[in-house]
Amino acid sequence: MSLDHLVYAVPDLEEGVAAFAERTGVRPVKGGSHPGGTANYLVGLGPTAYLEIIGPDPEVEGARPRAFGLETLTEARLAAWAIRPEDLDATVERARRLGYDPGEVHPLSRRTPDGTLLEWRLTRRDDPAAIRPVPFLIDWGATAHPAASGLPQLTLAAFAAVTPEAEGLRADLDAVGADLDVEEGPEVVLRAVLDTPNGKVELA
Repeated sequence: MSLDHLVYAVPDLEEGVAAFAERTGVRPVKGGSHPGGTANYLVGLGPTAYLEIIGPDPEVEGARPRAFGLETLTEARLAAWAIRPEDLDATVERARRLGYDPGEVHPLSRRTPDGTLLEWRLTRRDDPAAIRPVPFLIDWGATAHPAASGLPQLTLAAFAAVTPEAEGLRADLDAVGADLDVEEGPEVVLRAVLDTPNGKVELA
């Protein structure tokens, strides 16, 4: 099971990207706009994974998207992550048999700045949780993976989840075939450490 991407949600996309660039010394590149009022910028984490910085689309006046809690978000946070199974539908079925429902599979798309349409399928849960330590599943189908588009690069040095329900989280991770360090703590947090030109930078 391959890491596909991390989702770093920010309340203001342009300000969030500028702050990220200042912290890391690497400027993310514009990914594009999604239907629903979000847009993103990307940084590569090697040849097959990336970090997505997502926020309300600055080109959509008054956008208050619900995705990743952006509607009420007041500060940046690592909100979710995605893995790329070899067979998305079979993985969903297996997870349900093991007691975890990844959600229904939905088709999504976005336009890149040059007008290219990217299309993919992913699982989506009707989950009010602000931070999702169990990854959603994604399948890019015939679309070229964003990490192969010449993104600026950082290295993911560490990635972990903190939760008060460590045993339950480990069971849910196992159900979808995901591998993640899990620590006990008072609240749910995703934490990533990046190796950057400015040294180690932690996102949480």
